[in-house]
Amino acid sequence: MSASGRIALKPRLDPGFLNALRPAWIPAGILAATALFAWLVPLPASLAGLRTAGPYALLLTALGMAWRFNRGRAFVLVASLLGGFAAYQFAPTKLISVLVPLNALLAMIYPERGVRFRAAYGWLALLGLEAVLLASVSGVDLPPLLGRVMFAAAFAAAMWRAWPELAPLPVGSAGALAAFYIAAEWVGAPGVHAAFMSAAGAIFIVSLLEESHRLAFRDTLTGLPGRRALEERLRSLGSRYAIAMVDVDHFKKFNDTHGHDIGDQVLKLVGARLAEVGGGGIAFRYGGEEFSVLFPDAELEDALLYLETIRISIEGYRMAVRAPDRPKSVEHGTRRRGEGNPEKHLSVTVSIGACGPSGRLRTPAQVIKAADEALYRAKQSGRNRVST
Repeated sequence: MSASGRIALKPRLDPGFLNALRPAWIPAGILAATALFAWLVPLPASLAGLRTAGPYALLLTALGMAWRFNRGRAFVLVASLLGGFAAYQFAPTKLISVLVPLNALLAMIYPERGVRFRAAYGWLALLGLEAVLLASVSGVDLPPLLGRVMFAAAFAAAMWRAWPELAPLPVGSAGALAAFYIAAEWVGAPGVHAAFMSAAGAIFIVSLLEESHRLAFRDTLTGLPGRRALEERLRSLGSRYAIAMVDVDHFKKFNDTHGHDIGDQVLKLVGARLAEVGGGGIAFRYGGEEFSVLFPDAELEDALLYLETIRISIEGYRMAVRAPDRPKSVEHGTRRRGEGNPEKHLSVTVSIGACGPSGRLRTPAQVIKAADEALYRAKQSGRNRVST
């Protein structure tokens, strides 16, 4: 059975600017909570040791996590924060407020190479030299403006790294730098200083955990939730839902003819289109060239209309294929097109199999298997269609 009904493709409501900034909520929340705590809850004399133990514990934990997860920038920033806090305890100087953001700036400029093995040697040498410098010039002070300018540069570089993806760890790095700046400005108030250095460590711990979760549950190529996220979502389904399995037609031919870069572009295109499916549908990257679309609270008949519409949308899109020798200059590229060298355009189609629960299909696993069988029938019937 093929779905032939059509509906107008309506743009899905964008969750908005606040949703786009979701990774910033946790660093901002930690900073706000720390400010309230430092202002409203004075630390009792019996717990004064936490001013030293708290930042050390959180920063050391974050440092170990950065090493374990092989995140080079996070390791450099946390090590700098840890060294800066230790230096403030023994030989306070404005030089610390310059060196820490300087390290952050360098870490943001250089590409991420991890932290294990040879990648860490240069950074460890730099941190060692800075420790010697602090010990030898402990009596030298610097204008506060220099530290603020250096922080502004490092914070701008951190935001540059975070934009536009706004992944948890780059955003968390910017938040931790903000916490350090506040701590450096309040170095004369030990309680406030320790609270915000602790906040920097907490921000990194949470950001590293969030980043790990994101990599586990989200496909990095298409930006869609991955198969593991689909499996988690299936556990919360009720008795009314529909599942579609989507496969890119002739995908191997795209790879063999045009190369894997074009194949990746095809997957990104299909993923972006599927993400716009209406009717409450949620798109997932299932694996390879296969995707899933889950309609958590919809009848199969309703879901078919939205699937047919998205199939037509993918079929009607013409994807430009850039030649390997295409000039980078817009002017040269325009001239070449005028000389009869137009870019090639590819047409991409998908086959879709859909199914919903029934008397004999009681579990989501059974429904997915039936949708896979419907997908096979769509392929056998000529591809570029929706079947049940």
